[in-house]
Amino acid sequence: MAVVVNGPTKVETIRSIEQMIDIPIIYTVVSLQTEIKERIEAGVDILNVSGGPETAAIVRKIRKTFPNFPIMATGGPTEETVREVIEAGANAITITPPSNGELFKKKMEKYRKSQKD
Repeated sequence: MAVVVNGPTKVETIRSIEQMIDIPIIYTVVSLQTEIKERIEAGVDILNVSGGPETAAIVRKIRKTFPNFPIMATGGPTEETVREVIEAGANAITITPPSNGELFKKKMEKYRKSQKD
């Protein structure tokens, strides 16, 4: 169990949360300009990077400054972007799996093709 706070969350709010709860605080980083150090000092335990196309660059920057700090990150839409985020230094990746509809569509295309052959 943990509490996740979003990018706009102020440092003072993180400090207050840290004083009130006894579970990890996960802070969502959305930009290369985010001040990470002050949030870690305020009580953040894990960083969750969700920077769209900049996610790998953000992870790389954080990892360079905080080599041992836990980082999870969105993996992006492709295997290539997932690999890039892992190589940038993320400890864990979150992905959105394909929907049942997407999976079924691919299966049906395969069935239809096999019927033509």
